[in-house]
Amino acid sequence: MLFIVLTQLLFQYCIIEHQLQSVGLHPEIHGLNFLLVVLASVLIAGSGNIINDYFDFNIDLINKPHKLIIHKFISRRWIIFWHLFLSSIGIIISFYVAAKIHFIWLGIINTICVLLLFIYSASLKKKFLIGNIVISLLTAWVIVVLLLPEYFAFNKYNSNNVETFYKIIRLGILYASFSFIISLIREVAKDMEDIEGDRQHGCKTLPIKMGLNAAKVFLTVWLVVIIGLLVIAQIYVIRFGWWESILYALIFIIIPLISIQKKLLKALSANDFNILSSKIKWVMLFGILSIIFFAFYQ
Repeated sequence: MLFIVLTQLLFQYCIIEHQLQSVGLHPEIHGLNFLLVVLASVLIAGSGNIINDYFDFNIDLINKPHKLIIHKFISRRWIIFWHLFLSSIGIIISFYVAAKIHFIWLGIINTICVLLLFIYSASLKKKFLIGNIVISLLTAWVIVVLLLPEYFAFNKYNSNNVETFYKIIRLGILYASFSFIISLIREVAKDMEDIEGDRQHGCKTLPIKMGLNAAKVFLTVWLVVIIGLLVIAQIYVIRFGWWESILYALIFIIIPLISIQKKLLKALSANDFNILSSKIKWVMLFGILSIIFFAFYQ
């Protein structure tokens, strides 16, 4: 949830507002409405985490007995209450903002997100890849939710501002793609970590269905893809002289991803995959923080 807040705050203020204000425009979602969108995102994500813990209780007894919250601090009945309460408030806020900015899809898609998180926790996460893909898409939605209102308001931009608009869209697609791929990598790594508990409860995740070696090949492909895309992006911005951002991406994102790839090939135990998952989370954080550079670059 901290990542959601950071992503939306930085993307809004360092990219959308920075770019639009440079040509005398304002975002469709701004001020209090923007803060409400962030709050709705956090509430929906929080309700998803809660219901996931509810359905994962028996599996977590095996995989993460030391991290259990249910029964130790809160009953299962209260888990359902808090899931319904937080998700309902998130949906209400989403439709309120949707009405204010005349973009009803904000409320509709956030409602779909709540339903997907419930279905994911109850069923999809146990299935082959589909659960991983759903969570990765929802991670990318954190950025797309800020882009869509700008896209549908495109008719407000005159020809002099088209390039500014397209730049925002390109950066949005770049970071949404990064979010999707890195989230997919981490989700599969977590499945590799949790393989024993998942297997005992009939899950059909990628590592269980295809084996650890096949899962490693899958992650290797995606790691090569994301590293390749990041390298191409750095080569592209050389012509702008953005040396600080290039150095940052190399040290904090690209090299760590290469290290993760090397360690992945040697990983065997649940602890090995837990360490990989933690390292991927750090890469996600540094990827999010890289948005700050766009507050200084045009």
